[in-house]
Amino acid sequence: MSRKPIHLAAHFPGVNNTTVWTDPTAGSQIEFESFVHLARTAERGLFDFFFLAEGLRLREHRGQIYDLDVVGRPDTFTVLAGLAGVTDRIGLTGTINTTFNEPFEVARQFATLDHLSGGRAGWNIVTSSDAFTGANFRRGGFLTHADRYVRAEEFLRVAREFWGSWAPDAVVADVAAGVYVDPERIRSVEFSGSQFDVRGFATLPAGPRGQPVLLQAGDSDEGRSFGARHADALFTLHGSLEDGQRYYADVKSRAAAAGRDRDELKVFPAATFVLGDSEDEAQDKARHIRYQQVSGATAIAMLEQVWGRDLSSYDPGGPLPDFDPIVDSSITQGRVRHGDPIALSRKYRERAEAENLSIRELVIAVTSRQQFVGTPMHIADEIDRYIQADACDGFILVPHLTPHGLDEFVDRVVPLLQERGAFRTEYTGETLREHLGACH
Repeated sequence: MSRKPIHLAAHFPGVNNTTVWTDPTAGSQIEFESFVHLARTAERGLFDFFFLAEGLRLREHRGQIYDLDVVGRPDTFTVLAGLAGVTDRIGLTGTINTTFNEPFEVARQFATLDHLSGGRAGWNIVTSSDAFTGANFRRGGFLTHADRYVRAEEFLRVAREFWGSWAPDAVVADVAAGVYVDPERIRSVEFSGSQFDVRGFATLPAGPRGQPVLLQAGDSDEGRSFGARHADALFTLHGSLEDGQRYYADVKSRAAAAGRDRDELKVFPAATFVLGDSEDEAQDKARHIRYQQVSGATAIAMLEQVWGRDLSSYDPGGPLPDFDPIVDSSITQGRVRHGDPIALSRKYRERAEAENLSIRELVIAVTSRQQFVGTPMHIADEIDRYIQADACDGFILVPHLTPHGLDEFVDRVVPLLQERGAFRTEYTGETLREHLGACH
C-alpha cells in the first residue's frame, strides 16, 4: 500500500494568541525581512506554500485596541508581491475577504501576483458579516450573516469570469510586430446578481496555470459545502485525530457529491509545535511558552470575552467569577464569541473546580493549541500518523516566534519526514498547483 504524501505550509504568525511577541528573541511583525526569513525557511524545507492571514481592523477590548494587535497588519498583496521576488518555488497564499472587496479588483490582484510569481499564487477565501470590521469601509456593515456565502458564491463566479475572459492565445508573439494583444480574443464579462452587477474587461490574462489555487477557511455547514465545491484546499482548526478524521470524511464526501475527485481537495489543519531533545524538555518548554502567551492581564481579558463584562478587579491567580455572563455583550470587537456564554462559563467552572485551576491556569488550559510537543522523532511520527490515518493531507504550521520559529522544525523534523519516504526531497514542479498535486 502506497503512503500518502505529506504536505506542509507555513503560517506567518502575525497577531494572534499563538504568537509570543514579548519574547526577547522575537522580531518585528511588520518589517519585510521577517516575512522574507520565514518564507525562505519554509522554501528551504520544501513546503507547499507560505500562508498570510489578514485582519481588516484591529481588535478592540473595552473600547481600546487590544494590546496583542498593536504591532500592525500590513497589506497582503504588497507583502506577497515582494516575496515573489525573493523566493523561487514556494506558493504564496493570502487571505482576502469577499465581503469588503470587489471581484474585478481581487481577480486583477491575484492574476498579477500569479504572473509575478510564475504560478505560485493562492487565495484563502473568507467571508464576514462583521459590522465592526465593516465600519472601516464606505458601505459599512451592510451584509447580513445569512448573505455572506451568497456574496462569496457570486464573488468567486465573477472573479472566475475575469480570469477566463482572455483566450489562451490572446497575447500574440509576432516576429515582425513583437508581442501584442489581440482584442478579438478577449471577451467582456457581464454578470448581474443580487450582490454584483458587472460589465467590463479584465486588464490582463490569468496566470500561468489559469486561476490561482483556492483555499477556504470556514467550518459552518455553509462553509464546508462552499469549500467542497470550490476550494483546492481547506484550512481548518480541527486538532485531534478523531475530530480530524470526522471533518476529513465529511468534506471529502461533500466534494464527491459535488462531482469532484476527492483527491482534488486537500485538508490542512493549523498546528503548533514545540521541540525538545527529550520529552521532558519539550513539555517544560511548552509550559513556558503557554505562560508567555497568557499573561495575567491577557487571562483576564480573555475571560472578559466570555463573561462580557469588566473583570479587571479579579486576581488572575484567583477563582472564576461566581455569576453568569452577559449574553449580548459588545465588550470585545473584532473577535467572535464562540457558543453560548452561559454554558461555556459553567463548563469552565466545572473544570476549574475539578482541577483546582486559577483564572490564568484555566485560560491556559482551554486556549492551548500546542498540538505537537516532543522530540523531533516523536513529532515526525505524529504528523505522519495523522496523514496516513486520513485525519488530514498536511498541516499549516504556526510557529510561536517571528521570524525564526520555523528554523528548528525545518532543520530537525523535515529530514525525518523525508526518511519515511512521504515528504519530498526536492520540488518537482514550478507552481503551487503542482506542489499540491491538484488536477484542475
